[in-house]
Amino acid sequence: MFKVLVMDGISDLGIQLLYDAPDVEVDKKNGLSEDELVEIIGGYDALLVRGATKVTERIMAAAPKLKVVGRAGVGVDNINLEAATNRGIVVINAPDGNTIATCELTFAMMMSIARSIPQAYKKTVGGEWDRKTFVGVELRNKVLGILGMGRIGAEVAKRAKAFGMQVMGYDPFLTEERAEQMGVKLGSVNDICAKADFITVHTPLTNETRHMISRPQFEIMKKGARIINCARGGIIDEKALVEAIDTGIVAGAAFDVFEQEPPQADHPFLNNPKIIVTPHLGASTVEAQENVAIDVSEEVLHILRNEPFKNAVNMPSVPANVLNKLQPYFGLGEKLGGFLGQSINGAVNEIVVSFSGDLADVDTTPLTRYIVKGVLGNQLEGVNIVNAMHLAKSRDVNVVTQTSPASKTFTNLVSLTLKTKNETRVVAGTLLAGYGERIVQIDQYPVDVTPSGNLLLISHNDKPGIIGKVGTLLGNNDVNIATMQVGRKVIGGSAIMVLTIDKPATKEVLERLEKPPELTQVRELSL
Repeated sequence: MFKVLVMDGISDLGIQLLYDAPDVEVDKKNGLSEDELVEIIGGYDALLVRGATKVTERIMAAAPKLKVVGRAGVGVDNINLEAATNRGIVVINAPDGNTIATCELTFAMMMSIARSIPQAYKKTVGGEWDRKTFVGVELRNKVLGILGMGRIGAEVAKRAKAFGMQVMGYDPFLTEERAEQMGVKLGSVNDICAKADFITVHTPLTNETRHMISRPQFEIMKKGARIINCARGGIIDEKALVEAIDTGIVAGAAFDVFEQEPPQADHPFLNNPKIIVTPHLGASTVEAQENVAIDVSEEVLHILRNEPFKNAVNMPSVPANVLNKLQPYFGLGEKLGGFLGQSINGAVNEIVVSFSGDLADVDTTPLTRYIVKGVLGNQLEGVNIVNAMHLAKSRDVNVVTQTSPASKTFTNLVSLTLKTKNETRVVAGTLLAGYGERIVQIDQYPVDVTPSGNLLLISHNDKPGIIGKVGTLLGNNDVNIATMQVGRKVIGGSAIMVLTIDKPATKEVLERLEKPPELTQVRELSL
């Protein structure tokens, strides 16, 4: 018999599968302290939690039988993933269970700001019969812009089309072919801001998406646009939104999330009559709470019975001899993926990974997962080495691996090629004895770059004075250069420079770097 401990008031209906399983014994407990949990956890094979219980390294150290920790929800911030991985404990979550709940809340918010429903309700119950103030707009024939076309964004698009809306979509991994299949017109963030009547965001909060909509976007926005955020606080610049409402650019907004939760009492959203707010209710439906529990229960049974499973958020077991050979390259692989993933333009449709030298003699699947995680991780939430391949497949990204027995210049070489509809880019790296991780090739240029920290990747024409011009511009803006590498093939032709800088460059600095005609492309990368 497998023993399963269920915490945090998880729905009995959601874990009925566990109750019904003949080989499982279920105990339910709530409100245990870390000390109390440490005392009893040693007897259990599985632990199910929501967000209240912190699953610490100390708890896992006291659980020699523990095979799996299940999170009935999406976020796993309350679980020590590193400790779980080191102890061979699989951590799973339920990324799909709240999709419909969040999608439907998005539409409730959209309807509410289209017709000012909460404001009209407040006046009516207050004794005012005011029909003139609340003249709304219809959704039919309006343009809906969706930033983030993952599970939730795709469901929102389906329902919007049923309302007779025209749908525009943005997603860094959305190809034109996939968009056409969904009946969505592909556009950039700025395209959507300029054309959409309603804009809703469904991206994770990353360095790339933080303040994705800010002053520059509001300045080009269609007057009278309405904004919805049921995803993550911080994707939309809250201060800039209030300014856009005050100046008449934005007609209304509906937010289920805040940059700081709960918001302070003087938050400007809370007393603005054109902004509707709710307390992070995206997953707060009976069905969603049951669905996430059902999903996790199914996965727990698979893991306990040694059956195939999905939705793991940490590393699966790898044979010791393979792990010993590959593990030194995990960090390099993820950084190569992150470097090129931040450098390329357009939706990636193919990832080609090549291994040369001794790496060609072992199963490199675990290392490939790290590389794909690096590529996807800047744009997608919750990417890990277990689900990276699944997420790539779900986005129609083809992953190809190649091996060759020898490298011309290095004992082992990892090469990564990303392909979009319009360009192909390459990066290669290795481990150098005494020096560690190095990038040794970017596109056709040989380089020697340490893949860490804040980097500037600048494509330029090879002319005298270019390096000095870049250095002067950065120096005048208090950006210190730690290292610089340049690469070229021929004198006077195209070239690149890679700079390590002590702190991230501001948007203003990046805009100034893009002005000189000799600098053809500027990318800020964070590794």
